[in-house]
Amino acid sequence: MTATEATKPGDSSNALRRDLLSVRDDVGSAAREHRQAGFPICSVEDDTPEDLLVKEYPVGRPQRVRFDVAGDQVIRDL
Repeated sequence: MTATEATKPGDSSNALRRDLLSVRDDVGSAAREHRQAGFPICSVEDDTPEDLLVKEYPVGRPQRVRFDVAGDQVIRDL
């Protein structure tokens, strides 16, 4: 894959989704530490639509979002 191909719309979202699926069973302590530091975490579940992620903020407010390098697009609060 060339650098130009990697920047096509959707490529980074697909890569992020693959990464999240590969580690979703190993998010316990790392996710807690990340949230305790004040950062949101992203995850996907089996029923999460293909082009969306679940973004959960430290206060526990989850949202369905579409990842975009220009900024996440909030689809709805969960």
